[in-house]
Amino acid sequence: MKLYQKFIPVVTIASLAIASFAQVESGSSVVRRRADKDKKGQTEKGAPQVTQRMQGFYENKETHDADLQFMRQIYRQIDLTKDANTPLYYPEDVVDGQENLFRLILGKVVDGKIPAYEYLDGREVFTDQYKVNVGDMLDRFGIYYRAGSGRGEPAYVIEEADVPTGQVLNYYILEKWEFDRRTNQMKTRVEAICPVLNQSGDFGGEMRLPMFWVKFDALRPFLAQQYIFLSDDNNLPQYSLDDYFNLGMYEGDIYKTRNLRNLSMNQMYPDPDDLKRAQDSIDTRLREFGKNLWVPTREEYLAQKEAAEEAAKLAAAGADSIPERTVVDEKTPARKVTSSSTSRTKRTSTKKRATRAKQSSPSSSSANSNASKSVRRRRR
Repeated sequence: MKLYQKFIPVVTIASLAIASFAQVESGSSVVRRRADKDKKGQTEKGAPQVTQRMQGFYENKETHDADLQFMRQIYRQIDLTKDANTPLYYPEDVVDGQENLFRLILGKVVDGKIPAYEYLDGREVFTDQYKVNVGDMLDRFGIYYRAGSGRGEPAYVIEEADVPTGQVLNYYILEKWEFDRRTNQMKTRVEAICPVLNQSGDFGGEMRLPMFWVKFDALRPFLAQQYIFLSDDNNLPQYSLDDYFNLGMYEGDIYKTRNLRNLSMNQMYPDPDDLKRAQDSIDTRLREFGKNLWVPTREEYLAQKEAAEEAAKLAAAGADSIPERTVVDEKTPARKVTSSSTSRTKRTSTKKRATRAKQSSPSSSSANSNASKSVRRRRR
């Protein structure tokens, strides 16, 4: 009986160890099956999948309001006809797996991988309430599609020939300029991107139709997989589309700033010259904001002082210089002389007077000699 009682705990411990080992083995097998499934789905689609961990790597955490000392939202228009922005337009068709920005954005929105939000013209709110219905959006802009079969296909299928890449010639981007006093840095980041369709109007002219907003953080994992080359001299793609936006390689004009009246720059500055000056002024103030916060070193201060003194000397020299004037002579045609040549004219005039005096002196002496000779003859 005692031997049986001792044997029961040993059996229970062994059974528990076997059960735990079986659970670990079954759990590992389940994980392996999921990994095989993911790998299989990845090879079927032909494109690397964006995992949740990868998505979190590209997300920018919002700076807390307590750490912000300055923040301004800027709306820029990117014209794809400019040379600096052409990497966003080409290639128009899919070439060796490479596609342009609009194909990439539209494909991810239609597949349901990233959400799209309504364009509210300065009142953008990126919440579920303002999410775009994909079918309504495609009908609104006349993009042909067919309903998916549901067997591994998305709800909407668009053929490559029906994607209007040739009509998307502009993008609107929403920039945020923030100064974080915790790190003492001025940060610039793109918050959202909006493709703009360019279509001809009923009475001529061109209409720009903003389609929808896409948050840049949700799009970054896919942009990081698309590499582009920026120059025709070097065809090696060295930068990704994510680098293109984060490094500020694009060129865009400010068409709106967030303001209380929600007015665009064209409404505030109807004159084109005033509009250009206002855009340049906003750009300069934003870029110089961070520089004005730092106290310069002694070397920087002396260099600035020396440059200011040189500029003052050049300005003073320009103010003291005699303006150009025209000297007219009776015998010579009119010609322009500068202040340096005035002394030359004075010297030449004095020389002419001296030569005239010398030429006149021999005549007077000859007259005197003749008179003396005549007197001597008379005496004889």
